[in-house]
Amino acid sequence: MPDSILARLKLFATVPPDELDKLWASLRPCHTPAGTVLFYEDECGDHFYVIVSGRVEVVKGLGTPDERRLALRGPGDFLGEMSLLNRDGRRTASVRVIETADLLEMRRAEFDVLLHRYPLLAYEMVRVMSDRLTTTQNAIITDLRQRNQQLQTAYEALQAAQVQLIEKERLERDLRLAHEIQMGLLPQAWPPAPGYDFGARMAPARAVGGDLYDGVPSGPAAVNLVIGDVADKGMPAAIFMAQALALLRAEASRGAEPAAALRQVNRLLLGMNRLDVFVTALSARLELATGEVAYARAGHELPLVAAPDGTVTRPPQKRGQPLAIFDDLALDEGRITLPPGGALLIFSDGVTDARALSGESYGSARLAGSLRAEVAVSGSAQALCDRLLARVMAFQGTAPQHDDITLLVVCRYAR
Repeated sequence: MPDSILARLKLFATVPPDELDKLWASLRPCHTPAGTVLFYEDECGDHFYVIVSGRVEVVKGLGTPDERRLALRGPGDFLGEMSLLNRDGRRTASVRVIETADLLEMRRAEFDVLLHRYPLLAYEMVRVMSDRLTTTQNAIITDLRQRNQQLQTAYEALQAAQVQLIEKERLERDLRLAHEIQMGLLPQAWPPAPGYDFGARMAPARAVGGDLYDGVPSGPAAVNLVIGDVADKGMPAAIFMAQALALLRAEASRGAEPAAALRQVNRLLLGMNRLDVFVTALSARLELATGEVAYARAGHELPLVAAPDGTVTRPPQKRGQPLAIFDDLALDEGRITLPPGGALLIFSDGVTDARALSGESYGSARLAGSLRAEVAVSGSAQALCDRLLARVMAFQGTAPQHDDITLLVVCRYAR
């Protein structure tokens, strides 16, 4: 029986059949369960194994993050011989049983005797070791090629990411500059108006927006006010906003009546509207002596007037169409009076359309209530405007802002 087992092992093919029994006597059979580590890398070894059945794996860096399988060994293979051939006797790798194995163990002393008695075994071992070295070298070359390809792919991805990062930084820089330019287009100071105070605040939904506002003196006795909302967002809206603001400012500076100013701007925008967008607007003239406000509304939100006693009123709504759509523009014209101690609020629909996380909108009623509460607090028109904006932002919370928000406040001093 023992000699039949050895006869099937290629390593002992050169041993004469009548010597197999003697050879068997120098070998120690081992039945080893899966998961057993036969030996560890770098430890000193004084024996090697021949596999009769089962499978083992040869591993570098066993138990470390860099663990890597070098080879699988099965029936007829031998392993651990390098520690018997190396001068320092150290194992070059670890070996772990992965399928219950029957092994034959041979110690160094028996190994030396075996090689002296059967020198042809050395040739067989050298041949196998040469084949293993060739296989290992080929595997290393293949692995290096794969790793090189992975590195090349990672390098190319890194280059692409760097290009995207540079482009993103350039775009962000351009948007910051565009934001500064757009904010610079808005009035930096309000016209002199004894008895009145002005304030405004704009919060774009993006870096740049499509809302606008302005205040231009109309002689010594009146101030022309304008607010607008381009029906788009981002850079296209910002470009159209700049065009509309320039035209509205020019008409207001020329002293045109609110309705005439809007109709002239509408004609000009129709001739330059390549973006197929439109703008809602409200143009108003405030008479300083009386507090009377004559306005023309092109599809924009109606203004609110808060009296000193807390009453908030809104003029009746009539038909008004946005600019840059119709040749024959229909406008909503009206008059309201800003009483002493009261406040006028002109705003874009981004205020009332602001939504909380629940989906509820800020709404006209809530805005009127906020205006009523804030008018009772002393302070400048700008402070009133800032408090109203803070209320809207607090209501919105962490919900995304979908539209530009603009508020323009005029306060009339009490006599």
